[in-house]
Amino acid sequence: MPSHFTHRGHALRRGRHSETGHVYLITAVTERRARLFTDPMLARLLVSEMRRLDDERYVESLAWVVMPDHVHWLIELNSMPLPAVIQRLKSRSAIAINRITGTRIWQRGFHDRALRQEEDVIATARYVVANPLRAGLVDRIGDYPWWDAVWL
Repeated sequence: MPSHFTHRGHALRRGRHSETGHVYLITAVTERRARLFTDPMLARLLVSEMRRLDDERYVESLAWVVMPDHVHWLIELNSMPLPAVIQRLKSRSAIAINRITGTRIWQRGFHDRALRQEEDVIATARYVVANPLRAGLVDRIGDYPWWDAVWL
């Protein structure tokens, strides 16, 4: 992706703020859309870091799916600002994965969408975990190993 898109995405975050208790849908993409997470070890490392942030109570993970070249993560934000949570996730996972691959892991920035109170969080979670179906990776969501939701 050209650098002017990355810069622009970064600039869009200026002046925005995150709020404790709000639900956010996060998308982070691998550098050059590399399909790193087809490797089960790398996918497990990323999942471990998401769970760690949940265990540390910075977020409550509601649903997530690790796709071959990106991650969707539906969270309720707790005690840390959203950019800091994502920076911590990307930094920790990059360090762990870089030890194995020796390559850059993440594109700069991330996409986030705050869900309005009237939005159906469960419907959004279903949308997140159905991503492998829509991408044609599996015929049934139960056949895809890299997802979870608190309602299951």
